[in-house]
Amino acid sequence: MSAAQSPFVHIRDANAADLPRIVAILNEAIVHTTAIWSLEPTSVAERAAWLADRQAKGQPVLVATPGPDAPPGEVLGFATYGEFRARSGYQHTVENSLYVDEAARGRGIGTALLSALLARATAAGLHVMIAGIEASNLTSIRLHQRYGFSETGRLPQVGRKFDRWLDLVFLQKILN
Repeated sequence: MSAAQSPFVHIRDANAADLPRIVAILNEAIVHTTAIWSLEPTSVAERAAWLADRQAKGQPVLVATPGPDAPPGEVLGFATYGEFRARSGYQHTVENSLYVDEAARGRGIGTALLSALLARATAAGLHVMIAGIEASNLTSIRLHQRYGFSETGRLPQVGRKFDRWLDLVFLQKILN
């Protein structure tokens, strides 16, 4: 049984009731990690517009919950993909984002989310999924590598956070 089907981790589409937890998970990453290079926390209103935009474009926003009967908003992590670049020639390539609540890390939630996200992208007929990951985030890099992503580029010192320069690693997986 995969983590996505486990009675302890259930993956489903996000809804408005999930937004406060999505915001809390994202803001923890913004304030305390280099997993996202935003410097200012986000709000439920900003994420509501983001969710509506993703849904309108047919781009999934998936959440992991403790089980299929978990109350609305009980979110352990979330994942999504969106356009890689705005030009039409990139229409078959997407970039993913995946965040797990700090207290839930190391329990297979990232694995379940990435597996479900890849299945959605493949079913949608997409060709390539990209991951842009801060170079010292070895946990995320290894997770993506376990799913067949390969490093395709490294951009030294293109970001800055916590008074230090950050390197960006690009990984990609050809889906079909």
